[in-house]
Amino acid sequence: MKKKTLFLTCALMVLAASWMHASSKRPNILYFYVDDMGWGSIAPNGQAERKAEGLPHLITPTLDRFAAEGVNFSRGYGCTVCSPARSSQQTGFHQGHTFADQNNPDNAMKAIRTEDITMGDVLSEAGYVTGYWGKWGYGGSKDQPNPEILNIQTLPTSHGYQHVLAELHHVRAHTFFQPTLWKAPAAPGARGGMELVPNAMERYMNRKDYPNEPALQNHPDYPETAYCDDMYAMAAMDFVRVQSQNYNTTGQPFFGLLAVQVPHSPFDEVEELPEWDKAYRNASFFNELQPQSKQWAAMISRIDGHFANILAALEDPNGDGDTSDSVADDTYVIFQSDNGGPGGKSRSEFDANGGLREIKGRIEEGGIRTPLMIRLAKNFSERSSLKAGTSTDIILDVTDMLPTFCDLAGVETPLGVDGVSMAPTLTGKGHQRTRDFLIHEAGNGQSIIRGKDKLIRRKDGTFELYDLVADHAEAWDIASKHPSLVAELKALMLGERVDEPKGFSNTYHNWKGSNASLAHEADNWSDFVYANEGITYTTDDGAPQVSWTAHMINSSGEANHAVANKDLEFLALHIGGEQAAQSLVLDPYIKLTGRNEIRIANHGSLTVNQGKVSSLRWIEIANGGSLKGNGEIEGDVYNAGTLTSTDQLQLSADFRAAKKSTMTLAVSDEASLKVAGEAHLGGELSITLARRFKPKKGDSYTILSAANVSGKFGNAQKEVVANNGARFKIEYSKSTVDLIAL
Repeated sequence: MKKKTLFLTCALMVLAASWMHASSKRPNILYFYVDDMGWGSIAPNGQAERKAEGLPHLITPTLDRFAAEGVNFSRGYGCTVCSPARSSQQTGFHQGHTFADQNNPDNAMKAIRTEDITMGDVLSEAGYVTGYWGKWGYGGSKDQPNPEILNIQTLPTSHGYQHVLAELHHVRAHTFFQPTLWKAPAAPGARGGMELVPNAMERYMNRKDYPNEPALQNHPDYPETAYCDDMYAMAAMDFVRVQSQNYNTTGQPFFGLLAVQVPHSPFDEVEELPEWDKAYRNASFFNELQPQSKQWAAMISRIDGHFANILAALEDPNGDGDTSDSVADDTYVIFQSDNGGPGGKSRSEFDANGGLREIKGRIEEGGIRTPLMIRLAKNFSERSSLKAGTSTDIILDVTDMLPTFCDLAGVETPLGVDGVSMAPTLTGKGHQRTRDFLIHEAGNGQSIIRGKDKLIRRKDGTFELYDLVADHAEAWDIASKHPSLVAELKALMLGERVDEPKGFSNTYHNWKGSNASLAHEADNWSDFVYANEGITYTTDDGAPQVSWTAHMINSSGEANHAVANKDLEFLALHIGGEQAAQSLVLDPYIKLTGRNEIRIANHGSLTVNQGKVSSLRWIEIANGGSLKGNGEIEGDVYNAGTLTSTDQLQLSADFRAAKKSTMTLAVSDEASLKVAGEAHLGGELSITLARRFKPKKGDSYTILSAANVSGKFGNAQKEVVANNGARFKIEYSKSTVDLIAL
């Protein structure tokens, strides 16, 4: 099923990637991902102020430089603990939908499944060279020193990552001196394409290209078993050196994700390294700190030095001192933590969580808000309004990374993910879509964040409401003052499946019905089974439901249509054909819901007959797709194909047309298309007239109304010719599009 799913979602990606590779370079993406580093642990979120006041502060020259050269997202969010953070990061689904929504001792069950499409899957399919180093956390046993592969389908090598040095079990990642690590590429015949290698420093001895040398690999007291983050960082640096030079010669972009274990516990192991506290030798405050604070700070300063080496490899790929071959301006660099910081003395002595309430594992801001900075690729961000050295309160969630990377790579985002691409904001090109809310789950409750408002649902069923702008520390519960807002947010939150049992997630289904089959019948859809090593964890063999990610694809050579004579609900629905048309026809007054997305792709069509098409986010009409009929469309509509109103079509949100789109409207006494929000026009307008409709010269007809009209159709001479040959002049006002008969 995975290969078919990838083909369906990536067929256009490969074509787009090939075209873009031939015509221009695409940006590289380098992603630094740390473990348990609190929101207040970077300069713009508090450390710079502490330094200025002479208080204990982290010494991180590379991250300080990163803050000066990049943009700090002060409302950046991760998850509450390790596994869901990585699952949401890789798949773009929040904890209500992703399979690994909690930590789980069963490392085979806690998985990224075959059908889940990850960053590595998408970017490798798009022609990127991909690398992953550090804590993966899925698919292997916890044995020391010889773990085994437990679940091949969840390995990084099974999800598009070509160069890997990683830990596959979170318990093994609870030491920095595990004796072996998993590596790819591997020897021929290695299970899952990965092999165990010694965690040792020999391969990095006597290297001369580490201007910042936190590993001190030549020191006689360096441990025989390496500090694993030293190994991860050095492997990442070698990858960046090689691929940066490759980028300069071939134009092939790269994606690298360094997911270090620092500064997760155990903290004391850093003291086994030579000169472990070197960065703080001249810090007057250091000797006054508690041991855990010293260790924690040293861990962060150590990885900061590794970051410096990797960034230096971007700036001087061949290490000859000449930076004319730098690819830094062609590379987006992201720094983020998986979740909030832990408790302990580091939280109090360094204010590591920046005054936020609670710690990792909790639903409060201290558990889910994380440090997040992005250094823009200057050669690809010339129009961006984001400025280096500034902070923004734009909300950016870990689930947004996958769709953002897809956009930056110029490929299609996997169907129905919860994240929203921030690429238009980073590049300054295209339309920035909005995300209405964020969802998180933790051991002490669940939350929904919408703008400034955050609703927490406690385990006992009570609710708390906070204004995060006025009260970022969540000190004042205002739920009793806003009962209607609590009810509204509660309904949205529960609709996102936060109260489902552990292991509940979206499931994937493909259409297999014959021509004129009924869309609600279970037999017309493929079943979903998640199983591993003879154990079945999830099955879904019923009729469509709101947790389905569904592809209605016609793979035959003849046109096919499906009929909906009962209401249908999906998490997301894709309608399209590989060669011949696939259509879905709604009987009168039928409602179709795609909670996250309805995507009408090439050779796909959707017909509405006085019914409703609904999405909390958007209905996407791709090039070669069409939406036609009359009734109500609930959700933003993005049209790059054909939109046809046969009578009256009402849009309850915004409408946005691409330059190469088509809109066909009927001319009558009322507007054929009514948009409650903004209508941004583009593409070609065509019109139809009823047989007996006889316009008189000079007569005016409103064909489109909206709260605000922007843009214009691309019709030559601002004229349109009807199906019977009648000609009209197109006129625009702030809220209507009118036709004047000629």
